[in-house]
Amino acid sequence: MRTNNEKRQGATERKSVGNTSRDSRNFEKKPYSNPVRRNDDEKDLRKTARTFQKRDDNFDRNAKYSEKKPYNKSAVRKNDDEKDVHKPARTFKKRDDNYDPNAKYSKKKQLEYKKKRTNPHEPIRLNRYIANSGICSRRDADNYIKAGVISVNSEVVTEMGYKVKSSDRVHFHDQLVQSEKKVYVLLNKPKDCVTTTDDPQERHTVMDLVRNACSERIYPVGRLDRNTTGVLLLTNDGELAARLMHPKYERKKIYQVSLDKALTKTDLTKISAGIVLEDGEIRADAVEYVNAEDKKQIGIEIHSGRNRIVRRMFEHLGYKVMRLDRVYFAGLTKKNVQRGKWRFLSEKEVIMLRMGAFK
Repeated sequence: MRTNNEKRQGATERKSVGNTSRDSRNFEKKPYSNPVRRNDDEKDLRKTARTFQKRDDNFDRNAKYSEKKPYNKSAVRKNDDEKDVHKPARTFKKRDDNYDPNAKYSKKKQLEYKKKRTNPHEPIRLNRYIANSGICSRRDADNYIKAGVISVNSEVVTEMGYKVKSSDRVHFHDQLVQSEKKVYVLLNKPKDCVTTTDDPQERHTVMDLVRNACSERIYPVGRLDRNTTGVLLLTNDGELAARLMHPKYERKKIYQVSLDKALTKTDLTKISAGIVLEDGEIRADAVEYVNAEDKKQIGIEIHSGRNRIVRRMFEHLGYKVMRLDRVYFAGLTKKNVQRGKWRFLSEKEVIMLRMGAFK
């Protein structure tokens, strides 16, 4: 049996034999050789060494190209026939003052409306025939007839109420009177704007807002006070304008009224039941609060066409109208029309107005 000393001595001998020093190891040094790839034809394709060019001092690695080339205005393009085609210089047109960048088109397209079917053999009054041509109003036409500057079939006519047919030749001085196409413009009237075609005091008028709408002579249907805003129709259709303004047809109008103080329930009932003004009794067809929490805002529906009728109704009861806005007139609204802007009526709207579908 081996002693402990013999076991230790044997372990020491085995350790000395197995542990060879790092310096005594013999590493075989193999020369470096480029890797070889074989293609289908078993040819050697050796990877070439990568070379680097010296970087230029003016090199800008953030630029797309390190060398900046001057812009050549005479750029040449080749067409199919290999001819030189020089690109012309780009030109810019001066922007028109009436250009609206928010509109789909800077200039509104004028619509062509279907003509109303009438009997060509039915005679009409001479002043109406002249007014329909767009020369002047019926009242001015009467003055021209009295002055003897209107002739029918080469004969001067001074008789009031004289009637003509569509086949007659009417002359204003030496100009042949012809019926012009109808135009219908809806304006969202702003404040501080007079509803008239001509103002002796040279104030801002509604005609200044629609000056470039059309070449035809149009005029406002009815009147809105200088500080009253909202829906206003302008047209050269004298027959339709007369129907819309005549009290017999009673076209509906809706206003939104802002008062200086809250309207009491008692006064609200009085307006609905009817009040007596200096020119007779008047009552609203409908009147109510726009907002139950704000009783200064009133909505009123009325058919009467009397002058300043809405303002006078509230002033009679001791209220001051701070703001008056017409939001509805004979079926027309100011929807999608900004304050001070205008648009042409659609074909459908014109047909409804002619039919009298909106009261």
